[in-house]
Amino acid sequence: MRIILSVAAAAALLAAGFALGAAAPGAPTLPDRLRQTLASVGLARAPADDHDQRYAAAAPDRPKAAPDLHAGDDHAGHDHDHAHNHAHGNEHGDAHGADEPHEAGTIRMRPDQVAGQDIVTRRVEGGTLARHLLVPGTITPDTDRIARVPARVVGTVAEMRKRLGDAVQTNEVVAILDSREVADAKSEYLTAQVQAELQTINFERQQKLLASRSASEAAFETARAAYLENRLRVDLARQKLSALGLDAAEVAAAQKRDEATPNQSTLRRYPLRSPLAGRIVERKVDVGTAVGKEGDPADLYTVADLSTVWIELSVPTVDLAQVREGARVTVTPGRTGETERRAEGRVIFVSPFLNPDTRSARVVVALPNPDFAWRPGTFVTAEVEIAQDSVPVRIPKAAVQTVEGRSVVFARTAEGFEKRPVTLGRSDDEAFEVTAGLEPGAEIAVGNAFLLKAELGKADAGHAH
Repeated sequence: MRIILSVAAAAALLAAGFALGAAAPGAPTLPDRLRQTLASVGLARAPADDHDQRYAAAAPDRPKAAPDLHAGDDHAGHDHDHAHNHAHGNEHGDAHGADEPHEAGTIRMRPDQVAGQDIVTRRVEGGTLARHLLVPGTITPDTDRIARVPARVVGTVAEMRKRLGDAVQTNEVVAILDSREVADAKSEYLTAQVQAELQTINFERQQKLLASRSASEAAFETARAAYLENRLRVDLARQKLSALGLDAAEVAAAQKRDEATPNQSTLRRYPLRSPLAGRIVERKVDVGTAVGKEGDPADLYTVADLSTVWIELSVPTVDLAQVREGARVTVTPGRTGETERRAEGRVIFVSPFLNPDTRSARVVVALPNPDFAWRPGTFVTAEVEIAQDSVPVRIPKAAVQTVEGRSVVFARTAEGFEKRPVTLGRSDDEAFEVTAGLEPGAEIAVGNAFLLKAELGKADAGHAH
């Protein structure tokens, strides 16, 4: 017969049974089946097996065990003991353990490990912090190193000896003109030279005759006047040649060569020379072009020496007081992707006048350009040095890491590295001033220091566990 009881009824029945058992030992108790049912819902103990009953009968006076407060958790006591032993062991390990690899703020690392991770170290020393002003600029030719080859006489282009881009030297002939004006000037000089030689001979002869009383005083004075007049004509003709850029001695030598080769007269030829060394950057005429007259091209070539260029900067009024002539300037390309190219120049001019439209002043920077990489017309960014501050402790920015909100560096020790909090002062584009926490002479990590920060984080996490 299956017995079905409500929980409340079972609890009441069980209580009655316990009361009867307590009041009269040996009185009937609940059936074992009912007791098992109540035990399954936690309202009674399961009936003892034969072994337990025999054990109880053999030792009736054995004290009953205290009730197990954690009977439902088989692992509670074990976990408690394990946690206690673990904490106790860690306490002794921190104080006395020889195998602990990390102490707070330190990183144990062998020299081969340091080299394997490319961690670069350097000794701390003083230095200079340079503050800069960023200003956009444009590259232009150096006006002291650009020149034009003008047509100084009226004539026609007979030869063009240089092409665009050719290199030229100072006073090198770059073109030849055919000019009647030049022919007239040369003829005048050569004629005056011949007449001067004749008058010189006549003057010297009259001077000898006068000394021997063979000539009159009047004849001598006439010869002397003619001699002086022709000498003056020669001087004037020579100056005219010089004004045209011709050398009188070369003209006379060319005339003697023409006498040997009359069909190759150089009387009308006029050589044009480069006023400076550089490159032909502009060619304005062709062979046969008429030059020299009003409306004709005034120049044949433009020659530029681009081994030095200028950078035109427009500095706002608010920053102008910080810019000084002679200041060092670092130049980088204005386009992104070319920041690896850098060059250094100097400020050579700061205009005392302001542009009325932009309210900025013109600043000129001279920039060496030996490989001609900086081309006129290019936009650049200029870092103008505006101040230099000497500091007793200067460290690269790459050496500074942030740990728990503080700036730190990693100092080299015999066993590896240790974390050192530092107080930073002024800075520039490359370095910090250290005002506290570091002394000159200490060796710190300046390359790949972020790897040490990562190692410190892992070590601190393991230490905390």
